[in-house]
Amino acid sequence: MKKINLVYWICTGLFAALMALGSIPDIMSVPDAVELFKHLGYPLYLLPFLGIAKILGVAAILIPGYPRIKEWAYAGLFFDLAGAMYSSICVGDPAGSWVFFLIGFALMAGSYVCYHKRIKSAAQRDNSRTFQAGRV
Repeated sequence: MKKINLVYWICTGLFAALMALGSIPDIMSVPDAVELFKHLGYPLYLLPFLGIAKILGVAAILIPGYPRIKEWAYAGLFFDLAGAMYSSICVGDPAGSWVFFLIGFALMAGSYVCYHKRIKSAAQRDNSRTFQAGRV
């Protein structure tokens, strides 16, 4: 269980940092983010909306409990990454620029899989304790 927790927090922390640091320029409409949005062909009013949505998703993943909200947050962040990668491919950006997306997907997958292993392990521990208490 300790190994799963360690891997979970490493993946989750790095993934949360990646998404949070990527959302700050969006929220603030930094000129580089504005140029990227223009390059991708998106309307600029979408920029702060996506930044705030990413921050809320990161918060949902980091706050303990609320498993249904966490599932939605993982899904939303997945769609954000997938949409960004698809947009990058469609406008003809070089394959080398996809590395950040692949890193994001790998960190998200590690976080998501370990999250579910932690839940399953905790449920098994609780069932084991309940069973042992019932036998005494």
